[in-house]
Order: sequence, then structure tokens, then C-alpha cells
Amino acid sequence: MLFNLNEFLMAVSRALDFVEIDIIGVTSNHSKRTAYISLRIAKKLGLGIEQLHDIVALGILHDNGASEKGLHDRLLKSKNELINFKSFERIKEHCIIGERNIREYPFLTDVTNVLKYHHESYNGTGFFHLRGEEIPLLSQIIAISDTIDRRFHLEENDITMQEEIINFVEENRDKLFSMRLVDAFIEAAQDESLWRNLKNDRLEKALRYEPPQYRMELPVDEIRKITGVLSRIIDCKSEYTQRHSSDLSEKVEIMADYYKMSHEEKLKLIIAADLHDIGKLAVPNSILDSPKKLTKEEFKEIKKHPYFTRLALRDITGFEDITKWASNHHEKLNGKGYPSGKRAKDLDFNARLIACLDIYEALTENRPYRKALSHVVAMNILNNMRDNGFIDARITNDINYVFSRLA
Repeated sequence: MLFNLNEFLMAVSRALDFVEIDIIGVTSNHSKRTAYISLRIAKKLGLGIEQLHDIVALGILHDNGASEKGLHDRLLKSKNELINFKSFERIKEHCIIGERNIREYPFLTDVTNVLKYHHESYNGTGFFHLRGEEIPLLSQIIAISDTIDRRFHLEENDITMQEEIINFVEENRDKLFSMRLVDAFIEAAQDESLWRNLKNDRLEKALRYEPPQYRMELPVDEIRKITGVLSRIIDCKSEYTQRHSSDLSEKVEIMADYYKMSHEEKLKLIIAADLHDIGKLAVPNSILDSPKKLTKEEFKEIKKHPYFTRLALRDITGFEDITKWASNHHEKLNGKGYPSGKRAKDLDFNARLIACLDIYEALTENRPYRKALSHVVAMNILNNMRDNGFIDARITNDINYVFSRLA
């Protein structure tokens, strides 16, 4: 299967935008700007095209650990406390979690510990107290780019701010940043296109077309390993959905084998299951983890997540079926599902299969408001939905047949 690594990276970028939507209500594009500044610095340093690709990926991924529920809990000391990405930047663990989450990402060069050490300062005052050239070069590039974007509102930059930024970087020569990095940034800063492209209306286009493009023919098994990066970020979000995507994927695999699907179709279905809840990254944990029945407004919020899933995946070439199956998992045959109210004629067999299995998985796992239900109780609910035209009758019966033997 032809796989476009750049398109997948932009999907990851959108998923991380959803984390910002959860935390601060909007996306600040911080990760994208960090990636773009890093790219321009890396070019001035003369890095090869593989490292240029990797520095963009690392810039986008550098704060992926911010989706971890435990970090949210540590920050939410009071209901009125302002939480933003700067809050997460103060916690060392987001570097460790972020490094762990990207292990399966197909970087083109050795990037071991780059994210772990992206908050190190050249003078040794970072989280891990590395200093000088003990800090990986790519970590240093992410660090200077990250610091500049956190300190200044670059989406609104003008000539006065540009001068302030250059002065700040110069003042921290051989302190926060190495002389080499300072020189590279100042050289990059002379190009007016850097500043123009950091503005929100130009940033995504610049990141889409300026980095080296990588398309590769990969077996679907390898693509599944890569998409695991996203499913790990998703499942970190809430303790009650911590294994939801992976458990759903296991059930999808069992049913795909039961239906004797081809290896490629089975793997595409598993990838769809891995990624079906990307959109939940935009839903506050206060809703996902609520021990009470959701209010009308809260349910309205949670119903948006399949739309966000489609938004994240829709531009990945070759993922057309995967996107459809993943984003239709709350649609119903009678038109009473969401977000689009699709009907039976719009939902193919695999979309129906994931929808049925998602319900079964949700019922048989612990949730904040109840313990996991038994197979028998879960099937009573599915059978009722089947009889009322919500879900596919054949698939419902087959789920009962297969999982009653495993219960």
C-alpha cells in the first residue's frame, strides 16, 4: 500500500490540535510553529533531507505527552485554574511520556531521546541537567524553537516583535542556546517568509509543502505499527478508555477472521478501530470521566468526536475506507445515529461491523458510572437495538455466537 508519511504527519498534527482544543478551547498551532521554525533552523545548519523530515515530525510531536490523563489531574487543582500548554511544559513527565509514545513512528534517522531532552538548556538548567553537546542536536533545535514560540505570540508577529525575538535569542547565546543554534536562527530570521509563514492562515500550507516529501510502498502490517503512535496518544486520554481502542481492535481482528476476510482488509479494519476515537482528544476529560449521566450540553460535545476523527484522517491518501469506517462508528441503520444521520444505504458491512463491536466493547468494559457488563447483559442491549433497526441483525447475531464462546 502506498503510504504518504507527510500526510500521516499532518493527521497527527490535527490530533494534537484536538488536545489543545480540550485544554484551552482553541488550537494555538504551537506544535506546528515549533516544527516550522525547527525546519528553517535545520536548513541553515545544513542537515540532510532525512533529518529535515525528522525534525518536522519531532516538532509536531514534541508535546504529544500532554494528552496523558495523569498530567491533567496534577494541573487541575481547582476548577478555575487556567490550564494551557505552558502548564504542561513545566512538568518533566511530558518529555518521558512523549518519548515513549513515538517509539513506533518511522523516523528516517536515529532520534532516540530527542523528545526526552527537548527541554534541556545549553547551560545545564533543564529537567535532566544535560549541558552543551551532551544534548542531542535535534533536541537543541526543538528547544530553541519551542522556547521562542512559547515566549512570544508568533501568530501576530510584526517587525517590533521580530527584533525582540532576535535580541532575546542573542542574550541567551551560550546560556539557553549554543552559539551555533543562535547563529542559525538569526540567519533564518533574515528571511521575511519565515515570519509570514508562522501566521495561522499560512502555517499549515507551509508545513505541507516545504518539508521533504516521503511516499513509500509499505505492507499494511507496517502501516498498522505506525498508526499505533496515534492510538497510544488516544488511549492515554482517559483511564476509563485507556484500553478501549486496543480492545476494540482485538475484537475486530477476531470477527474479521470469523468472516474470513483477506489479510489486507482485516488490517485496514484494525487500523480503523485503532483510530476511531481520535476525535475524543478534543473532548474534555470532565465529560469522558463523568461518573454521572451526561447533561444535554455534555452529550452534544461528545457527539462531535466522530466529526473530528474524519477531519484528522480525511487527507491521508489510501485511507479512504479507513476514514469512512472509523468516522461512521456512531451512525445507525435507521438514521438515528451521529454525526451525520446516515442510513443503511450509506453504511457498508465494515462500517456496520465496527459500529456493532464498538457498542459491545463499550458495554463490556468498566466506565466511570458502572462496572463492565457481562456478555449476556450486553447482548440483551444489542439485541434490542437490532430489533429496533439501529444495528445490523446478521452482525449482532454473529457477535453473540463468537463471543459467547470466549466469555
